Amino acid sequence: MTIAQSTTCFRYIQDWSDHFLRLFPHRFDFIWAEHSSPSAEVEWKTESRHPLSDRLIQQGAYLFGVRFGAETSYCLLDVDTGSAYHPNNDPFALSRIVAALEPLGLVSPVACTSSYSGGLHLYFPFQYPQSSWQLAIALACLLENAGFKLQPGQLEVFPNPKPYSTDNVPSLFNAHRLPLQAGSYLLNEAFEPIWSDTCTFTSQWQLAQQRNDLASRTLKQILKQAKRKHFGVSGKAEKFVNDLNAEIELGWTGSGQTNRLLGRITMRAYIFHHVLSGGAPLVGTALVSEIVETAQALPGYSEWCRHQHEITHRAEEWAHCIEGSHYFHFGDQLKKPKPDFQDPVLTAAIEQAPSWNQRRAAATRDLIRRAIATLLEQNALPVRPTARFQALLKFGIGGASLYRHRDLWHPSHFGLDSNQTVADVFTVPVENPPDPPSSKTDSQLDCFDEASNWLSPPSLLSDNDGNKPSGKALSDLCTMLTSVVDSNHSVEPDVYQVIAEAQQVVRDAQPLSLNDSGQQEPFQAVARSARAQQLKAEAANQRQRTRMQAFLNSGDPILVAEALAWIQVNPGVLEVSQLQLDLLTKHQSEATFIERSVLLAAVESQRQRLTWSEQQVVHDLQQRFGKSSLATLSDLELQHWLKLLKQTPIDQRRRTVD
Repeated sequence: MTIAQSTTCFRYIQDWSDHFLRLFPHRFDFIWAEHSSPSAEVEWKTESRHPLSDRLIQQGAYLFGVRFGAETSYCLLDVDTGSAYHPNNDPFALSRIVAALEPLGLVSPVACTSSYSGGLHLYFPFQYPQSSWQLAIALACLLENAGFKLQPGQLEVFPNPKPYSTDNVPSLFNAHRLPLQAGSYLLNEAFEPIWSDTCTFTSQWQLAQQRNDLASRTLKQILKQAKRKHFGVSGKAEKFVNDLNAEIELGWTGSGQTNRLLGRITMRAYIFHHVLSGGAPLVGTALVSEIVETAQALPGYSEWCRHQHEITHRAEEWAHCIEGSHYFHFGDQLKKPKPDFQDPVLTAAIEQAPSWNQRRAAATRDLIRRAIATLLEQNALPVRPTARFQALLKFGIGGASLYRHRDLWHPSHFGLDSNQTVADVFTVPVENPPDPPSSKTDSQLDCFDEASNWLSPPSLLSDNDGNKPSGKALSDLCTMLTSVVDSNHSVEPDVYQVIAEAQQVVRDAQPLSLNDSGQQEPFQAVARSARAQQLKAEAANQRQRTRMQAFLNSGDPILVAEALAWIQVNPGVLEVSQLQLDLLTKHQSEATFIERSVLLAAVESQRQRLTWSEQQVVHDLQQRFGKSSLATLSDLELQHWLKLLKQTPIDQRRRTVD
């Protein structure tokens, strides 16, 4: 016993008595939008989960629009209100547009307004369905050859030309809104609104359908004869297509041309047929049929072709030949064949060979080494990192390269053993300072007037590998350097860093001065400089502490608030009374309360945006956190839920509670 399986395809609910809706049969991937005010822009959305049914359209709760399928029985021109082709701007433009489409057999449109904006839709219905892809290209071809520019806001055609998809992902035609919705009315020959209902529209549609005579043969002829763009084909490929067309379309003009013409027909059909005519690339029997059909339709075939009795056999030979050649379907990746034999030693050597970047990095490191050696020979290697950086730039080394390979020149990378001194490494004593200082401490490390770095940019990338800076300080660097002590920001970390650096310099300088008495004078200068840095840093630190202590004891609310803010960054530095400690604790709790109130306000704003009820809020909290109230959420949970609410689209506001 066998059970018959139903092969009926899924279809939307159709009301066969509504002749108006039957004019627009393709309902997949439709667009919809809410009704808006006449002056507001409509926000369209695409619905791909189910087709558009007649009942939804008849309900009228939303605005709807449809797309085109593989075949269509009508086309549409869209002219916006501000277009140069609108009757308000050019009274004869629409007549010229209709005249440009006359070679296709389209002579009678059904005109209506698209919406309250005043834009125009011209529908051209015809009796026999045609390929939407071919019709789109033919429409665009004729209009552009007539001088009209196809672009949004001016003139658009539906179905629209679209490029061939090379990644096997189908692309959709553009959608248009259905007629006779809000603000859409039929127009007479003077483009004035007239009484509009579905019966009147259907009647005009049927009259225009009888007058528009568009046949497949006419469409293909237009595509061959007219000069047109090949959407998705450009450059050498487009020239190749045009060269093949120039040889093929003339057909036979004498004897002895069959072999060459069949070869050109085969190349065009195999390489470009899916781009020029749509569908899948041709192979096998389909390719042979296309070759034979094209050859028999060319001029001069019956008069000059001497192989008519074996044309199918000759087409099969050419199809087999091109399928085994180096030609491929346009859009496919060209896969180069690998050699059958590969020497494993040669392959391993190629894989292990350094790349171009690695070779260039090695050359740069060698250049830095030679520059360091030259400076050592000349007894001119600077002690400080910044001065050393500037000296190396003069050797033609980029600043970015020096940062990348700082292990070759930066003093902090020259570590010493307990029994080893700098003199054992270099012939010239070199200081071993820490990493380059930050912009805040550059001025405090500066003790020599001849080489001041007071207004130096914080980055060492100043001369090479970038734009040269002007003579002025970069951004607000000067203001930051001069006002750092007068702000409520902490100077403690930088001050302590300077002190530690100065002490390290002194410790490094002492063993060097004992090893070589001839070098004592330079290192004594280094020690004096380090001591000066330490004193300046301690003085700046003491001034800031004194200033903040005075603010704290002043009783002024503003100064006390600034001091309390400084204490939060630098705890344990000032003498704080119990009353002041209570104020600080209260200030911190108020900040926390304010931060949570801001979160709650943001959550309430999102709830109003989504139009959620209190029941929906409780339901969502229970599902996500197992809690039923906002008050029970921690700050972290509240922040996380606010982030989720911001990511929730508005169309999910109709959530139901299980």
